Amino acid sequence: MLSDTERRELEDAVEHYPDKRGATIDALLTIQRRRGWISDDTLLEIAKFLEITVEDVDSVATFYNLVFRKPVGRHVAFVCDSISCWIKGCEQVQEQIKTLYQADLGQTSPDGRLTVLPIACLGQCERAPALMIDQDVYGNVTPEKIEQIVEKYK
Repeated sequence: MLSDTERRELEDAVEHYPDKRGATIDALLTIQRRRGWISDDTLLEIAKFLEITVEDVDSVATFYNLVFRKPVGRHVAFVCDSISCWIKGCEQVQEQIKTLYQADLGQTSPDGRLTVLPIACLGQCERAPALMIDQDVYGNVTPEKIEQIVEKYK
């Protein structure tokens, strides 16, 4: 069930759209900020609030890669795997993260600290390879820099 705070935040988001369904992404991200991820039950709550089908909400949630449909760690690391990042060594960055935090792409570290996900592009081609943790973007990432970067996120 949506909390009073969540409901107020969703009502504020809906005001910016001529049709409630326009607030679908805002609704998903608002609830995710509070709950950490979007469960099937949460999809239903959002659909009821927006007066649309669960399938419509789910289609947005599964398309938009910043909506998490399963639990994630305290921090989410997106490793860019675009062609620029691949050419500049993103695979070595991924391997270092896997070695240091026992979390491969799509996995969460055993301590729940870090979930590692691939992302098609972070718009940092001139600074490849790139990594984003939560909302912080890092460029020119090397395997040697990973531990120093991730150390900021407890």
